[in-house]
Amino acid sequence: MHPREQTIFALSSGRPPSAISIVRVSGPQAGTALISLAGKIPVPRMATRVLLRDGNQQPIDDAVILWFPGPASATGEDVAEFHVHGGRAVVAALFAALSAFAYTRAAEPGEFTRRAFENGKLDLTEAEGLDDLIHADTDRQRRQALRLLKGLLGDRARNWRVRLIEASALIEAGIDFADEGDVPQELIAPAVAKIKTLLGEIQEVLAAQGRSERLREGLVVAIAGPPNVGKSTLMNALARREVAIVSPHAGTTRDVIEVQLDLDGYPVTVIDTAGIRETDDPVEQEGVRRARARAADADLVLWLVDAQHEMDAQQGAAPLWVVRNKVDLDMVRPERAGRRIDAAGQPAAALEQAGGSADFTISASRGDGIQQVIAALVVFAQDYFGSDEGGLIGRERQRKLLQETAGSLQRSIRTLGEAEELAAEDLRSAAYALGRLLGRVDVEDVLDVIFRQFCIGK
Repeated sequence: MHPREQTIFALSSGRPPSAISIVRVSGPQAGTALISLAGKIPVPRMATRVLLRDGNQQPIDDAVILWFPGPASATGEDVAEFHVHGGRAVVAALFAALSAFAYTRAAEPGEFTRRAFENGKLDLTEAEGLDDLIHADTDRQRRQALRLLKGLLGDRARNWRVRLIEASALIEAGIDFADEGDVPQELIAPAVAKIKTLLGEIQEVLAAQGRSERLREGLVVAIAGPPNVGKSTLMNALARREVAIVSPHAGTTRDVIEVQLDLDGYPVTVIDTAGIRETDDPVEQEGVRRARARAADADLVLWLVDAQHEMDAQQGAAPLWVVRNKVDLDMVRPERAGRRIDAAGQPAAALEQAGGSADFTISASRGDGIQQVIAALVVFAQDYFGSDEGGLIGRERQRKLLQETAGSLQRSIRTLGEAEELAAEDLRSAAYALGRLLGRVDVEDVLDVIFRQFCIGK
């Protein structure tokens, strides 16, 4: 029997011990399992209390069961749910009883969602949204994932594909009636109007998103600079806990230390790197090498210096902010600590583009200016990710396929009126790209990658 025709089961709730554990069963043997273990199949979608018994009629647990006959279920197949007490022994006994049924096995990661996708219960963008929702750490990640799960991108893509096929049919008809005088132009003109409208809508979605697909991984901010300027102290101040060793001795940080922050709903990974300097210590040399590499890959670099350790910032591709630490030791008035202010009284970093620079004066140990740095990071994240309200793109795969669609539409517009056959081929390519976005054509190569990232039981 093919694996997709087998019945699968898995724990769909949190790891035991817990108050309640939910075990989900999907496939042709789900009803048989209910009859054998519970003695009956309950009314669909109605919770029913029963005493579960194994194949030897030994009691397993006093449980609640639910029955969702296919295709009106989450996976499109017959689905049974067992709500049992969340002890390890209870769950293990239920798993053992389910394993005894023919063609019934434990589910692989993401297999429930993959069956839902294959049975037309959700498209690939919705499946990706579900995965993102499961792994969301911040509120903005949650909201973006929920938009995908609700099918907002998929619905737009389906509508675009239908209209694209209609335009393509007009072009194809124009080619077929090429000998009928003015008939081709009568067909091509409305096709061009449809294509231009479609192109405008897709380009609008692409332009409005910023780097919204990066919201899944978050913004990477590297704290870099010479040794002993307070990089680890700044890391701890941003994290509001001790995550890095603080020492007056230079070269304490030998490796890259990372901490994940939630700044106004934006996921931010802050990296504390080894102090950049020339050294004969081979371990510290490796730390410096890693620091340079990590800073080069960051989205933003905070270059930390103080009055005793000035060093020219090593500007790379990422924007760089100079942060002057130890304001308390420099005897600078505390009220001056914080962000550079422009002539209009506005925070300079908020007014500059993503590629610009900013200058801060702080005391990492005392906390002066830290809130201003955090506020600037929030502004930078807003500019970097773009407006997330109503955003549709959640993954790089989705953006690339929409860009591919837009490129094909642009080529078709340029060639219409000169080479209708080439324009028709470009339209077929655009429809194909939208089909791949939805997961309905030639995506077998990406399905395994996407679904194996899910947790077991989803």
